[in-house]
Amino acid sequence: MTTAGQCGLRPAARCSLALCAALLGGALTGCGGGGAAAPDPDATPSAHRTTPAELCTALVSYWAKEALKGSEWAGLDWEQKGLSNEQYAIHEEVVAAARAERTKHGDAAAGALIDRRTAERCAAMNGATGSSENWRESDWTPPGQRPRTPDPHHAV
Repeated sequence: MTTAGQCGLRPAARCSLALCAALLGGALTGCGGGGAAAPDPDATPSAHRTTPAELCTALVSYWAKEALKGSEWAGLDWEQKGLSNEQYAIHEEVVAAARAERTKHGDAAAGALIDRRTAERCAAMNGATGSSENWRESDWTPPGQRPRTPDPHHAV
């Protein structure tokens, strides 16, 4: 029998996995707070698809705030945090700016700067997902198709 602590994942990996699950769960449930209103039976349901920029903003701002408060998880590397290289660059830029803002105007101003600047940068870069060095194209091949021949010039 395996317990949650023995599932084969390092604590950092479990933390990243839990964060992603929480973010996805929040996106699916609408992150509702307070009392739930009765649904309108005549209303047409509209699904909200979380955009790459929204996911980038949620991840980067979370980790930037953790770094600012010096949490024990703040020292994880970009990969353990689930960030792309571009997202990590945004993270580093935002954390530096937030530290300067905190010195001048306090914690609340630094948190607001993190939210604002992260949202701006993630939107400008459409989620900043394109530069993960360890990204690989899926090796899954749909039924009836031949597997792709690997590109010899593509670093794996």
